[in-house]
Amino acid sequence: MEKIRLKQAVVVEGKYDKIKLSSFIDGVIICTDGFGVFKDRETAELIRYYAKNSGIIILTDSDSAGFKIRGHIKGICPEGSIINLYIPEIYGKEKRKTVPSKEGKLGVEGIDVKILRETFERAGIESFKENTHPVTKLDFYEWGLSGKADSSELRRKTAKSLGLPEHISANALLEAVNTMYDNQEFMQLVHSFNCEKQESED
Repeated sequence: MEKIRLKQAVVVEGKYDKIKLSSFIDGVIICTDGFGVFKDRETAELIRYYAKNSGIIILTDSDSAGFKIRGHIKGICPEGSIINLYIPEIYGKEKRKTVPSKEGKLGVEGIDVKILRETFERAGIESFKENTHPVTKLDFYEWGLSGKADSSELRRKTAKSLGLPEHISANALLEAVNTMYDNQEFMQLVHSFNCEKQESED
């Protein structure tokens, strides 16, 4: 079955939720690490960036903890687009767990993929046109954003200019860039940074 290609970033609670969604979604999926997002400034900055630039979709569990996390995310994103999706309240236990959750409800990871996909489709969330000229890992290397002595500094400067966490990883930066730019547009941006660097060194 063809995956749903999203321009928005999907915000979920944990890595097993991300794994489940990755089976039918092609796009950026951000994990809050449960309540970890309450203290993780970089994850919060990343969520704000996507909310403001491409929009976010919040899909947390249907228990009290999930609603607290959902409320926190809405609170830290005063600007941008937020779509709230909700999974049905189904009682049961995820296969990997020995006991049910505190409230006995299945989380995102325990919901059938078909039901999750239908949740997106019912909300009118459909695939958007694919970026036909995406930035690649090879581009990052050739433009100095990875694999070179000063790559981390160039990534930091690039991330800062885009409103992203300055210490974002190369892979996360690549994901973010491809929601905003095609290959040529981003190449020009990086080239401008390299020109500024050369001028400052002269």
